[in-house]
Amino acid sequence: MAAFARSAPCWVDVQLPDLEAGKRFYGELFGWTFRAGEGPHGEAAYADAYSGGKLVAALAAKKDGRMPTAWGIYFSTDDIAASVARIREAGGQVITEPVRAGRAGVLAQAADPGGAVFGLWQAGDREGFQKQNEPGSFCWTEVHTRQKDRVDAFYEEVFGFQGTDLDESEAAPGGSGADEAEPEASGFRMWSPAGTEPGPDTAIGGRSVITDAFPAEMPSYFLSYFAVEDCNRAAGNAVRLGGRISAPPFDVPYGRMSVLQDDQGAVFAVLQPPVSENGAE
Repeated sequence: MAAFARSAPCWVDVQLPDLEAGKRFYGELFGWTFRAGEGPHGEAAYADAYSGGKLVAALAAKKDGRMPTAWGIYFSTDDIAASVARIREAGGQVITEPVRAGRAGVLAQAADPGGAVFGLWQAGDREGFQKQNEPGSFCWTEVHTRQKDRVDAFYEEVFGFQGTDLDESEAAPGGSGADEAEPEASGFRMWSPAGTEPGPDTAIGGRSVITDAFPAEMPSYFLSYFAVEDCNRAAGNAVRLGGRISAPPFDVPYGRMSVLQDDQGAVFAVLQPPVSENGAE
């Protein structure tokens, strides 16, 4: 049985101009250690990131300066060819046709009808995360879009997601995330995998809306979250390491979060889970 349910987020990586600088930033921020990989000509191409000895992400050196400096999210599939076909049928765009990553698996990249880019991963020897929802690892992702109706229908058709609509005060985990300064609530949808009871207990991601309060040039995008023990400290450390705070720490029903940029401009979020009355997270 696969480690990840079909269509669940299973991997994240970041494309950076300076791989070594990225290792320094994330190594200190999250306590990650790295194992380097090489490209076909012996150049440093990527670094697998580990938290407590478990695989959590990868950092990759950009091959083309025109590529965005950004975190990318990958969704699990057991039939990548069929997933790519559904993407086209549902009005999405295939950016990278399925390509084999050695024995690790097969990947593809696509964009939804609103333009947000995401990846597909069909596991070979590598299933994906070995750790998630714990400090120093991935815990959530959400797409930010202006075309919520088209985008909602797209993800329901392609991945079988079941939606639960919330207002911003209920949003999970970060509400409007980077759009936190929106003057009016715009609604939030949580995604639960097919075959589950929709709701917070089964949600694996979500959709937020970019409103007209933001520049028209702002593209649709996925925002990925990493769990931390102390949100305020993580935000302060990001600045100390040369990064920036896009949304200062604030409380949400699912903990305390902040949206950050690393020292090369890649945007991500951190989430500190709430502490229960008995002191457990």
